[in-house]
Amino acid sequence: MLQEVLNGLMSRYQERVPDVSAVIAAMIRDGLIEKADDIENDHIAFRTMGVPQLGVQSLEKIFLHYGYTKMEHYYFASKKLDAWWYAPPSPRYPRIFISELRVKDLSQQAQDIITSYTNEVTVDPVTQLNLDDSKAVDTFLHSGLWRTPILADFQALAAESEYAAWVIYNRYYLNHFTVSVHNLPPGYNTIAEFNSFLEKNSFVLNDAGGKIKTSPDGNLLQSATVAGMIEATFAGGETTKIAGSYVEFAERRVLQQFATLSAAEIRREHRREGFEAGNADKIFESTYSAQTKKSS
Repeated sequence: MLQEVLNGLMSRYQERVPDVSAVIAAMIRDGLIEKADDIENDHIAFRTMGVPQLGVQSLEKIFLHYGYTKMEHYYFASKKLDAWWYAPPSPRYPRIFISELRVKDLSQQAQDIITSYTNEVTVDPVTQLNLDDSKAVDTFLHSGLWRTPILADFQALAAESEYAAWVIYNRYYLNHFTVSVHNLPPGYNTIAEFNSFLEKNSFVLNDAGGKIKTSPDGNLLQSATVAGMIEATFAGGETTKIAGSYVEFAERRVLQQFATLSAAEIRREHRREGFEAGNADKIFESTYSAQTKKSS
């Protein structure tokens, strides 16, 4: 069931984000992989609204049911977000990262705009799902939970919280997936080398905090493409270009205590685990206008 849900998420995400297919095609063309399934998916990430009937507490029920374990909490003060990561039931599945907008930390005007939409959802929708029916879960994860917003509301939210604006329009939960680069062939298996490969293939990288975002311990390095701009249709037929989604890349280095292992012996448990708030804070900006103007 979990694999079916993940397949559904990835197939729709790939349809919505042209960079996904383009990155995969470049990796195949240059001989890094033979097929898309060869990519190790480090994690997938979701954005949610922190209102009583939705948010993390709702979405996480799905993944906890499929065997994920809730791990550390992260707080992003400047972006007014909380987030948690979830460890998979088996190493063959991706980690999950779910963030949530602290709606009550926004201005009253922004709160009123958000709740005018999210109040259409009167009960936690996951409680009404049969979580043993993967098709029902798949349908839910790709259904709009509230009406299409008007452009004026989107713009008012964007002026205060680009995260809020992104979620109020997109409504779909999946924000991005992440290519693990450390198991790729030599010459491509570090973030620095992989970034060079991406730029050689004309991908635009998020440079907030530098193109390589590095944890203080030096063992988790991340980068991301800048979200492409998509034509969005708002209520009443108004259209404008807004940020879509992006692809992320991660290098998890081998921990010091396992430094003597040969390459053939290294497993997931020997590498740096978890996430890093400083890295994630800058990755979020892949959909923010200061970055997306670079690719438009």
